[in-house]
Amino acid sequence: MAPQADMPGGNDILGRVRSVGGVLRVLQLLVGAGVWVTIAANRYEGAIHFALLISVLFWLLTLASFAITVLDKQDLVPLIGGQRWSLSNLVHDVVATALYAPVIGIMAYKMQKNAYCNLEQYKHACFYKVYLTATVFAGLTTLAYLLSATYRVVQKCRGQTPPA
Repeated sequence: MAPQADMPGGNDILGRVRSVGGVLRVLQLLVGAGVWVTIAANRYEGAIHFALLISVLFWLLTLASFAITVLDKQDLVPLIGGQRWSLSNLVHDVVATALYAPVIGIMAYKMQKNAYCNLEQYKHACFYKVYLTATVFAGLTTLAYLLSATYRVVQKCRGQTPPA
């Protein structure tokens, strides 16, 4: 078996995934998927379309950003890559946090609107638990993006560049 030093980039990729930024990105992907899968697996209408749009959009953007960072291909991204990649990730996290806040509000409103059917005696279709689950996932996703943005600001203030 070849020593680890001979394998090009093997430890770098794993190191970027295991870094604080990498762990936060994986967390964002997992709980973000929880939001849109919960919504998409059930009937939705009205403002929930916006919640689904935001959750899928930022899930895909986070997935792309994470893949580019893990593969260390930031220099190939025009306009926002290279030296601007750290700032681009910070802006992504701040915008995601700001746009997930209305998603929490929308899902909480829908949950409260359907609270009447959360009784055992109620026999018709009830989306209360679906909206509750989506609200919790949206809150966790917002928290993950907020933590990531805070981490990036702290790293920038210290003069360090976050690896992922």
